[in-house]
Amino acid sequence: MLPRELIRRIRRLEIATRQVVSALLAGQYHSVFKGRGMAFSEVRPYQAGDDIRSIDWNVTARTSAPHVKVFTEERELTVVLLVDVSASEEFGSRGTRKSEMAAEVAAQIAFSAIANNDRVGLLLFSDRVEKVIPPRKGRKHVLRLVSDILSFRPAGKGTDLSLALGWLSRVTKRRTVLFVISDFLLDGYEAPLRTARMKHDVVPVVLRDPMEEAFPALGLVEVEDPETGERALVDSSSPMVRRAFQAAVTRGKAERTRVFRKLELDSVELRAGEDHGEALVRFFRARARRLAA
Repeated sequence: MLPRELIRRIRRLEIATRQVVSALLAGQYHSVFKGRGMAFSEVRPYQAGDDIRSIDWNVTARTSAPHVKVFTEERELTVVLLVDVSASEEFGSRGTRKSEMAAEVAAQIAFSAIANNDRVGLLLFSDRVEKVIPPRKGRKHVLRLVSDILSFRPAGKGTDLSLALGWLSRVTKRRTVLFVISDFLLDGYEAPLRTARMKHDVVPVVLRDPMEEAFPALGLVEVEDPETGERALVDSSSPMVRRAFQAAVTRGKAERTRVFRKLELDSVELRAGEDHGEALVRFFRARARRLAA
């Protein structure tokens, strides 16, 4: 039985998400994630403007009238949400934890997928594969995914994207649209993303909190790495400390940009306090422009 407060949170998220999907996302999603190919549908009489290369010569000869083959897109896709549930995802300085951002964007993607008759699955990972829910369709299935993202308590604290992507590649035989939802506060993700990209359509979704980008001057503060438990006393008012923090942030962002560009991955960055639906729409539009170029 789900706790009452969790049920209310899921219901509020569903209402907000389905409004965004209905108004903005479903059509954009369809335009940038194509089906597996074209499948034969039927033969019909030739009409002015039809491509002569589509003429079915056997039927044409048999009926003494030109007929063409009609093909339709095999639309159904498999979408997997690969969600980071490591300890760093529990951070949030604006009243919203990154884990809650992950649930919101996962819901928006999942409802967009099922609105287009696609299947959606979930893999939660930390420094291990925490939980896997196979791809299915339907509203109840999506609500279960969102509930698990919001309520799951992982056994691990660290982050191992390579392990998660490797496990997924071994068990997934068909090409998948793979959304990797994480703060990407980790090292060595280029190689596993490169390997995954060879088989899947990989979309990194980067979750950011404002305090992770600009350390406020709060004087002496004790900071803790949530994944290692390491603690340190830091003078946040020190210009040297603030410059070092900003330099580390800049290096991390530059590295993500370099890796995603090198691997030709379309990525989206979401910040706490932003309208994530609008951010996804901007991402879909940018991807559509790139695919059309």
